[in-house]
Amino acid sequence: MGSTVSEGAFVHVFLVSFPGQGHVNPLLRLGKRLASKGLLVTFSAPESCGSEMKKSNPKISTSEPIPYGNGKMRFEFFEDDWDHSKPNGNGLDSYLQHLELIGKKILPKMIKKYEEQGCPISCLINNPFIPWVCDVAESLGIPSAMLWIQSAASFSAYYHYYNSLVPFPSKSQPEIDVQLPYMPLLKYDEIPSFLHPSTPYAFLRRAILGQYKNLSKLSFILMETFQELEHDVVNYLSKKFPIKTVGPLFKYPKLVTSISDDVQGDFMKVDENCIDWLDTKSPSSVVYISFGSIVTLKKEQGEEIAYGLLNSTVNFLWVIKPPTKVQNFEPLVLPDGFLEKVGDRGKIVQWCPQEQVLVHPSVACFVTHCGWNSTMEALSSGMPVLAFPQWGDQVTDAKYLVDVYKVGLRLYRGEAENRIIPREEVERCMREVISGPKAAEMKENALKWKKAAEEAVAEGGSSERNLQDFVDYVRSGHEQHNGNDSQSINEV
Repeated sequence: MGSTVSEGAFVHVFLVSFPGQGHVNPLLRLGKRLASKGLLVTFSAPESCGSEMKKSNPKISTSEPIPYGNGKMRFEFFEDDWDHSKPNGNGLDSYLQHLELIGKKILPKMIKKYEEQGCPISCLINNPFIPWVCDVAESLGIPSAMLWIQSAASFSAYYHYYNSLVPFPSKSQPEIDVQLPYMPLLKYDEIPSFLHPSTPYAFLRRAILGQYKNLSKLSFILMETFQELEHDVVNYLSKKFPIKTVGPLFKYPKLVTSISDDVQGDFMKVDENCIDWLDTKSPSSVVYISFGSIVTLKKEQGEEIAYGLLNSTVNFLWVIKPPTKVQNFEPLVLPDGFLEKVGDRGKIVQWCPQEQVLVHPSVACFVTHCGWNSTMEALSSGMPVLAFPQWGDQVTDAKYLVDVYKVGLRLYRGEAENRIIPREEVERCMREVISGPKAAEMKENALKWKKAAEEAVAEGGSSERNLQDFVDYVRSGHEQHNGNDSQSINEV
């Protein structure tokens, strides 16, 4: 840390992220928003994640804070002493325990260092999987908040499960429906799948539910959703918890004049050429396919999607990540001669700037795994979807996208369905979303949610007001702690 932050007292918030792409992106977006309101924001995560971010974002490597609006943001990563080169499997369980032990030692030292340099932390903010961050905050007498990065509906499902408030599927009754307050009836394969007794990911259930033990320690639960999208369930939960909806965090008015001035949280370098390619296609003619940063399809399923695209004759942009260390999955190999047969009507990339793709006029439909980040980006961009969830909250998000928000079709019900979707079905559903009898209605609904999202983050909107309330709270706590001699960040 240089002299830029070594003097004067100003409002400083410290963000700690779990090292996953779907965790980093929303927390980084929150950090930018807080910085834009005149705060100094330090974004922190294990170095394993920091090194990936630095490769794709050279600006992160600099020690100089990056200006956003009236404030600044900087990055400080910490070593987690874990060998990330080994295949994960269920190693996440061990890693989370290890990260807690390491984090509880390292974080207090980092926080103390800032205090000694005249730059004390006024609030600690974490995202799910690392609930121990608010233990650290409590032990140091610092307020803490959590950014919930799934839907309010999923939050409610986990809350009711954790407190045994309603019946959930069990080993003796694996297929019962679940009725939660102010939510549609969820079938056994529509609840977040980690809560089902058959899940192979019980360690993820433990990781998420760990947060619920610590909810009482949080000053705020910030949610990456917006009031109008989940009105009834948010109102219900707000009577029990200090919830502030602040999303969609990517949709707020731009903070920088050009993309090159911005910092993204991508672990892989994006292929900017895909936007040039989309520019060559006619309006609403391209299917965009991406299954996020974690989901890996079975080889047979990938082939069926490839043939479905080939036979459909639609244009497509398909994100196929490089092979990962995930066990029991063969990397997707495209059928022989596939790219030659497709020619210029298809483009395969390893990663792409999804926010730009979803608002591009040539894109007609998004084939998505229904992770919450992608769900919010689709809804807020007015993009119809073909839902292809796998596990976790994805199956719940798919239920909402199709049956509640009515912006798409369900191609798959998740891993519980346990079948390969054949190419004929892939082709038929893609055509249906683009030009079927309900296509216009789905597009109209998607545009309605886009408008609601834009209003939520505009000046005076529900999310913008909530974000300002949170900033005011952090400022007031800081001033009480430091007197009223708080120095403007721009004077530092």
